[in-house]
Amino acid sequence: MARLYFLIVCLFTCQWCFAQKARDTVKLDTTKHLQGVTVTGYLTEQPVLGVPASVSVITPAQLQIQPGSSLVPALNTVPGVRMEERSPASYRLSIRGSLLRSPFGVRDVKIYFDEMPLTDAGGNTYLNAIDVNSVHGLEILKGPDGSLFGANSGGVVLIHPVNRYNDSNYVSGGLSGGSYGLFHQNAAIQNHSGNNQLNIDEAYQTAAGYRQNSDMDRTYLQAVDKLTLSQKDQLKFLGLYSVLDYETPGGLTLSQYNANPQLARLATPTIPGSIQQRAGIRQKMLYGGLVNEWHLCDQVRNVTSIFGTYVDFANPFITTYNQRYEGTYGLRSYFEWSNKPNPRLNQKVNLGLEWQQTNSDINSYGNRKGARDTAQALDNIHTNQHFFFARYLADINRRWHIEAAMSLNFYDYEFRNLFPNNETSFTSRHFIPQLMPRVALSYQITNDFIWRASVSRGYSTPTTTEIRPTDQVMNNSLQAEDGWNYETGFRLRNDDESMYLDASIFYYNLRNAILPQQNANGNTYYVNAGDTHQPGFELYFTDWLIRRNEAGFIRGLQFNASVTLDKFTFANYVEGSNNYSGNKLTGVPEQVLVASLQVRFPENLYFFAQYNYTSKLPLNDANSAFAPHYNLVQLKAGREPRIGKSRLGFFTGIDNLLNEKYSLGDDLNAPGGRYYNAAAPRNYYAGMNIRF
Repeated sequence: MARLYFLIVCLFTCQWCFAQKARDTVKLDTTKHLQGVTVTGYLTEQPVLGVPASVSVITPAQLQIQPGSSLVPALNTVPGVRMEERSPASYRLSIRGSLLRSPFGVRDVKIYFDEMPLTDAGGNTYLNAIDVNSVHGLEILKGPDGSLFGANSGGVVLIHPVNRYNDSNYVSGGLSGGSYGLFHQNAAIQNHSGNNQLNIDEAYQTAAGYRQNSDMDRTYLQAVDKLTLSQKDQLKFLGLYSVLDYETPGGLTLSQYNANPQLARLATPTIPGSIQQRAGIRQKMLYGGLVNEWHLCDQVRNVTSIFGTYVDFANPFITTYNQRYEGTYGLRSYFEWSNKPNPRLNQKVNLGLEWQQTNSDINSYGNRKGARDTAQALDNIHTNQHFFFARYLADINRRWHIEAAMSLNFYDYEFRNLFPNNETSFTSRHFIPQLMPRVALSYQITNDFIWRASVSRGYSTPTTTEIRPTDQVMNNSLQAEDGWNYETGFRLRNDDESMYLDASIFYYNLRNAILPQQNANGNTYYVNAGDTHQPGFELYFTDWLIRRNEAGFIRGLQFNASVTLDKFTFANYVEGSNNYSGNKLTGVPEQVLVASLQVRFPENLYFFAQYNYTSKLPLNDANSAFAPHYNLVQLKAGREPRIGKSRLGFFTGIDNLLNEKYSLGDDLNAPGGRYYNAAAPRNYYAGMNIRF
């Protein structure tokens, strides 16, 4: 803990010195437009420095330098974000504590694929369907931001399937392999001809996994075709098809974890184990849609997308065989008006709507050693979610950036039980429409120093898998969670933009927090856990200490660091005879530090090292068991020689250099103390890629 505070003091001292140096040597031009990294998440592309929100950008270059074959290392460099991988492809994603609701998968975080929501109307997102090499940039909007994106209280993630800074023609491919049966292959083509740009990405990944019963295979195909119909009209087709199979080893008790962390969940005298039941996930996903951007005139444009998803999902579990067939279709459309450029006042107004319908067949059967057995419960659930939104944005004298936004959110579902009750009609449940406002502003104190503040309301309805969880009981008493988030912070850069610092402090008071519980058989159900208090501090710092040195031995040297400090607690959580009020929030570490160093050498050689410190975290609501802290070190080195216009790359790396024994994703509130899912010890990988 002392080390973390020492680092923060050092970073603030560094940024003060940089700022003083800039003031002493450069006359600040306070009328200059902010430049550098831009974000598109708030409907309009704008420099990240002036955005009055906690937003982080992961560029294609940052994704490429990261070790491993998943999004986990890259996303965990963002303060306030925690991505876990309990076994290959078994992902969970959290923004500021939202992992609380996700025993598996992604919930309470809204994810968009370009302009289309990847999250369905029922609140579920199949992020593990996507291949890491087909992602060409990410934007993370932290905290409740439902004014433009509908019901959520965790945050928003925007996935860029195409590198918007590169429109050249190319063909690329890559191969990599590593410890525990890891193999990854990917290929891509981009063809820009006339008024058409076509991108096709293909990938295959397989891994045996460190633990028993943790094999995975994923086949992935993605296509984006952008057609410029005229100077004012652009049409895009986006689609992906993913087939994913992976095994789930299940949690271990502490004694089992210490004795042999590679074990899968063991059988008991009354309940079989993971290997015997062939526990795993079999998932097929087809997703696609059209996005049209039409400029009606110089001041007015419209962006409209239509989209649809079909998911075939099967989950042989310890005691049940769960199967879901889900179809989603929807529409998102908004208008934007902007005034003519004016040095004193620039304004934008957005009006729009988003509508989604997800129809689900959710069925539970007996599990006979991985095969579907007799029916236990067969249900239909139809979920409808739609909202209207509006936003006003003003830049005043190129110093004040003011935003006011609001959405009106509607949510309802209907359900019927086909077996065993044989219901012929649906029972409906309608949630009261909710307003989600957001007010934010930033002030450009100097050209390189920006202060910001915001107030926003979060609101998140129960997901389909929380309403009808694996215990097969429809939970119609589960309430939506909501709360207010108060936040302030600043961003600082130096004159040549080689250094950048972003710091924020927030307080989020969440009501009716939704928590998972498990019964004796390991089946999950959900409860509302009263209020939570969530104060936190986040800091991100990057600096090219040596940016472009064409003559020296070290041609480039970059340092990055992110710090997350929080103290999330239950406020008034009572369940039965147990009072958990004042306890630490389950599954949330209080301190996380991620630091990295990238070094560039002659002959296109590079070296990358990344360190992750994560403090201990509570494994149950009672705070009677904790996962210990860990120190994770990852190394990567490679060479990228150029051959004419082509580039050939070779790389190798080490994961978990210190050979830490740790769990990257615990089973929270697991019965019998089966919390632990061991991550791999020290392991190795190598690969190559080529680009023409």
